Amino acid sequence: MLSAVASAEAIASGSLSSLELIKSCLARISDTDPEINAWEYLDADSAIAQASMCDEIRKSGKAIGLLHGVPVGLKDIIDTIDMPTQCGSDIFLGRESDKDARVVENLRNAGAVIMGKTVTTEMAFYHPSKTRNPHDFNRSPGGSSSGSAAAVAAGHVPLAIGTQTNGSVIRPASFCGTFGFKPSCGVIPRTGILQTSKTLDQVGCFGRTLMDVALLTDVIGGFDQNDINSYPRPRPNMCKGASSEAPVTPDLAWLDLPFNDRLSSDSREGLDSIIDILGSKVTKMSAADQLSNLVAVQARIHQYEICLHQDQVFNDNWDKVSDTLKEVIKRGRKISINEYTDALSVKESAQDFFEEFFLEFDAIIAPSAVGQAPLFSQGTGDPIFSTLWTLAGLPCITLPLLVGKNGLPVGVQLIGPIEKDDRLLRTANWLQEFLSLEATE
Repeated sequence: MLSAVASAEAIASGSLSSLELIKSCLARISDTDPEINAWEYLDADSAIAQASMCDEIRKSGKAIGLLHGVPVGLKDIIDTIDMPTQCGSDIFLGRESDKDARVVENLRNAGAVIMGKTVTTEMAFYHPSKTRNPHDFNRSPGGSSSGSAAAVAAGHVPLAIGTQTNGSVIRPASFCGTFGFKPSCGVIPRTGILQTSKTLDQVGCFGRTLMDVALLTDVIGGFDQNDINSYPRPRPNMCKGASSEAPVTPDLAWLDLPFNDRLSSDSREGLDSIIDILGSKVTKMSAADQLSNLVAVQARIHQYEICLHQDQVFNDNWDKVSDTLKEVIKRGRKISINEYTDALSVKESAQDFFEEFFLEFDAIIAPSAVGQAPLFSQGTGDPIFSTLWTLAGLPCITLPLLVGKNGLPVGVQLIGPIEKDDRLLRTANWLQEFLSLEATE
């Protein structure tokens, strides 16, 4: 499977047709998805028709977009006018939308081929989906963007879109061995996407390379007046950041967080080896006191707001809600308005803390997950190593740099200052090149 960038370049040059690429993707899906179950909805005829139209446009000499003819998968909480959006729940079986989500409009404008809907956990929360990890069918791909991560890892598509309210992009990307990027809160519009938390919901990308996720983010990002978190300012140029050389050696920080003991021994060994290679480029620090309770703050906001946004849905369909989600709803309904507003205040304090913190550092280096993918029977994995950064709206990327004791991929995460995503991607590019050079010496 070509990367998205290589595919777009080949299609633009005429050395590869979109139809050829789409047919190869469909063949790969046909061969492997019966075991993986990455797709909730796939319309081969529609994908072929879109690809054929892309090829006709290119041959006619008309302008083409940045993703012209390139296939993309959408998490099944993202509305499309021509496909059902079922949110991983029996509540929404057969649900159709009368308009595309804003990100889908942006994809179509860029010439992308919308392949279908990838499997999500129930309403993008904790209850496991049917999707299996492409590297080991006995293991979880993570959640909640289960199918998006698995589809890219399995070579079904070079790109897929997911969402993250806690760890739903970074963790599955780590488990499946793909690049996963959650940009700063507000970079990518959320209109037309299932709302579980108006404060915390963020859109992210899966790809085969660093440039892939940068390109996809550039395409789907933009201001949206209907999204309260969207901001009317220019976005960072992600592709420029991902392809740039760092002008000076980046300064990285490693935080000794109170939950670092959850990290598996083999993952800790792998991270320690990278930190040892980086040497003085990494400053090890004790976690600040104000970070210690942020995990509970994220949970309080998330649980309160899912009940706020979806209360009528839950009341009308209680018998169709999983026991897993019912427990979350019960906790959320017990949270008072004062507790919720206090949590929002703490969130703002965390944002202030990180704004000052990144005056000294280019990025934080951290685990992407507690270890390799857990067994399927054990759920979608612990999101703890994404919680703080998601709460603060910081840009995060996971790079598939490590391998666990069972030969499964393990990601390494970099976190950067808000709205300086291009700088974070530049640092990620530097880290890849630095470690590659060290490995050859």
